[in-house]
Amino acid sequence: MTFTGGCRCGAARYELAVDTLTAIYCCHCTDCQRWSGSAFSEQAVVPETAIQATGPIVEFTVTNESGALSHQRTCGVCHNRLWNTNSSRPGIAVVRAGTLDHNRTIEPLVHIWVKSKQPWVTIAEGVPCFDETPPVAEFTAILSR
Repeated sequence: MTFTGGCRCGAARYELAVDTLTAIYCCHCTDCQRWSGSAFSEQAVVPETAIQATGPIVEFTVTNESGALSHQRTCGVCHNRLWNTNSSRPGIAVVRAGTLDHNRTIEPLVHIWVKSKQPWVTIAEGVPCFDETPPVAEFTAILSR
């Protein structure tokens, strides 16, 4: 199956060649709030090799506090962030789920960094939440459901 998405202005488009798109999470950390200009970011985890993009994709790199390199991909026209990869997670891409064409059909499986969430955000009952970054094994297990 193929999932499609793109930037705000339509100049940059991408396709995700994955069977399902279920590894969705929301991050409420203050960095994601600033990056998104919103209360949280919604992300889809996919294999990096699943992404095929067209249009003016620009890459820039940010060094995280841990020293890991975060490679951000944006539209070269409107600068909408589309996805990123990280040197600490080789082969994995994190797509901004709001850029998916059918983003209303996805639901987050987990919320992280909820200690920083805006007080008016309500998380559905039964959805796992972590105050900060969850242990990798537990996070992976939840996203693999």
